[in-house]
Amino acid sequence: MVNVKHLFKKYGPQTVVEDVSVQVEPGKITTFIGPNGAGKSTLMSMVSRLITRDSGEVLVDNRDVAETSSKELAKKVSILKQSNYMNVRLTVKELVCFGRFPYSQGKLKEEDWKYVHNAIQYMELEDMQEKFLDQLSGGQRQRAFIAMVIAQDTDYILLDEPLNNLDMKHSVQIMKVLRQLVDDLGKTVVLVIHDINFASCYSDYIVAMKDGRIVKEGSTDEIINREVLRDIYELDMTIQHINHQKICVYF
Repeated sequence: MVNVKHLFKKYGPQTVVEDVSVQVEPGKITTFIGPNGAGKSTLMSMVSRLITRDSGEVLVDNRDVAETSSKELAKKVSILKQSNYMNVRLTVKELVCFGRFPYSQGKLKEEDWKYVHNAIQYMELEDMQEKFLDQLSGGQRQRAFIAMVIAQDTDYILLDEPLNNLDMKHSVQIMKVLRQLVDDLGKTVVLVIHDINFASCYSDYIVAMKDGRIVKEGSTDEIINREVLRDIYELDMTIQHINHQKICVYF
């Protein structure tokens, strides 16, 4: 379980995350939604220790991430940031190999290569694994970074806007893969996504943020609700039931 307690983060005079407490249950997809500037990405970065918190506590399986070594934390939690820029020229396969660094320290063994190949296959990147990242489209690069995270084989997978630059086919592919990681392998997936219909169709639990605070959390059925979404987004939506899913119409 990931247990966040009274987390605060300020940049200058602006409070970006204010007194956020939330529990992420293991073996589920938990999705954070909310308008731009709600503090979702900042919260995700503090949970993974990419940025320091001003105050509060983040526990992963009852261990404070601030007191956990980087190597041990990287075996427990993986994260894909919203913006991924690398100032080195790598092939897809070389990038995915980075996911094994906490275990191999750069000297991959047979078991490491198995995870690398499986991740490449999962993301349907076999035909481009020898291509350099700068030769790929934005969507192909995004899939390569997600493959790296999958190869890391952590219990907790944190993805900040993983559907960026992806077309409809590959967005659905990513969400199905994440659902499979949870249902078949028992992983815990935490997402930040803007498309509330993907949140509706694939999440087990949804946390809504606005102005740096959690304003509502609950099951998908509780959050995908006309009144709740109006409060979060200040937009009136129609919710339709299609194939046993709640679909929001807001165009």
